[in-house]
Amino acid sequence: MATAAAPLQAPDPTTGPVRSVRDVVPADLWEKQVGLLMRDYPYDSIMAARVLGQGYAYLLTAMKHRGESLGLAPSTLVDIGVHTIILDTVAYAELCNKHNNGHFLHHVPKVEFKNDGSVMKTAHRIAGDGWEVDLSLWTDAANCGPCHPGNDSH
Repeated sequence: MATAAAPLQAPDPTTGPVRSVRDVVPADLWEKQVGLLMRDYPYDSIMAARVLGQGYAYLLTAMKHRGESLGLAPSTLVDIGVHTIILDTVAYAELCNKHNNGHFLHHVPKVEFKNDGSVMKTAHRIAGDGWEVDLSLWTDAANCGPCHPGNDSH
């Protein structure tokens, strides 16, 4: 039985309690996307929820920092969650509308993988923004998903 790793806490306790993406994502959408991950990957419901949660934390952080050119990048595992979210285009467009001031956050992957520390920097940025971070899903930094560092994409 899989268990979640201890979350990476925000570095400054004055930022408030750690937030959960479950407070942002409607329950029916969450269950549907967990089911999609279980259908498409060899995940049980616990692992699917972990991957999905980190995908949402990544996207919400990327939306918050749109235009800042931070070079955010998900790990390979987190990118699986990201893809599950963005492929549900109607729900993803609603997420962008609500959390990205109506701007669609495009996904523009590159072919080459980066190994420049951007994955762990991203995990720390997510924690700094107050989201729960399941650190064990971010440790494959050598194979991080190469996303475009532009202002309007991730």
